[in-house]
Amino acid sequence: MFYWFLKWIAIGPLLRVIFRPHVEGADHVPESGPAILASNHLSYADWLFMPLTLPRRVTFVAKAEYFNTPGIKGWFQKKFFSGVGQVPIDRSGAAAAEGALSAAKRILDAGDLFGIYPEGTRSHDGKLYRGKTGVARLALVTKVPVIPVAVVGTDVVAPPGKKFGTFTRPVVRFGKPLDFSRYEGMENDRYILRSITDEIMYEIMRLSGQEYVDMYAARAKEESKRLDKEAAERAAAEAAGDQKQAS
Repeated sequence: MFYWFLKWIAIGPLLRVIFRPHVEGADHVPESGPAILASNHLSYADWLFMPLTLPRRVTFVAKAEYFNTPGIKGWFQKKFFSGVGQVPIDRSGAAAAEGALSAAKRILDAGDLFGIYPEGTRSHDGKLYRGKTGVARLALVTKVPVIPVAVVGTDVVAPPGKKFGTFTRPVVRFGKPLDFSRYEGMENDRYILRSITDEIMYEIMRLSGQEYVDMYAARAKEESKRLDKEAAERAAAEAAGDQKQAS
């Protein structure tokens, strides 16, 4: 109930009036029955704008910290994330992938829509990164279609590392459902899982127009931080050298 209150009364109408999100291909999402919505991930605002363009509820998994923070703040945080259609998942430890799969399976078994970001984390530079194979395994285990989704412009509204950006009109594009029934029973074949995942990411790339990088987003972030640190150290060393020469 709280989900629909936020979507149709509290938050949704405000976002529609201010940002006027544009949607394409929403007819590719079934009016009923389970489906996996596999989307790119540019901003924390993605999980607000993508569900806003559909009449159905979309459920995501979110890190458990959003749901078990103590105190009044934690209570409101838990209510909010539950209300906007997110379920908790402990992302630490070896069982994280299994926990996410189980949570997603429950949602799909109930005939609902499940939203997932195959990249695993937000893109730090607007590029599309290699997808993790969990989405492929989920599709094979549950035998439901995968609908590729591209969200464009949310990194302008809410850039990485910032709460607010500048105004733009976000675009949400839904692609045609992808059927992987030809791979039934092969959910433990890592080559098949990689092939399916790459096909999904290709469709997302085609819809979003992003540059694709065949590297996991988390690793790319670490590499970017390392290069930035090295550049800062070189700049500091050069500045110190210049100051020494001047003196």
